[in-house]
Amino acid sequence: MSHHFAILSPEPPSEKGPCPLGDRAEIIGSLGTMNTLPQSPGENILWGPGVKLEMVDGEDPIKQILLTITEEEIAWLVIARMMQAFGWRVVDLETGEAVELVEEEE
Repeated sequence: MSHHFAILSPEPPSEKGPCPLGDRAEIIGSLGTMNTLPQSPGENILWGPGVKLEMVDGEDPIKQILLTITEEEIAWLVIARMMQAFGWRVVDLETGEAVELVEEEE
C-alpha cells in the first residue's frame, strides 16, 4: 500500500492559499539533478528512487506536490535530501503531521 504526503512551502499559507514552492521549470530541473524526472517531457508525474511526485497540470508556480512512496527502503533518503536541498515541508496526508528529519548521532 502506498503512503502519500504533500510537499509544501515552509512559509505559512496566506489568505490566497499555499505559498509557492517555485517555478515549475526550475523545480523540474533541480529535481533532475536528484534523478527524479518525468518519463516524457511535459508530464506532471516525476519518478525518482522510491518516490513518485505529482504536480497539478498547468500550475506555475507550483504550490504543492503530491509525494507517494513507491519503495520504502530507499524513499526516505531521497525525501530527506529533497527537504534539505529545497527547504520544503513534507506533511503526512494520513495524520496531518509534518515529517521531521532526525539527525543521526555519531
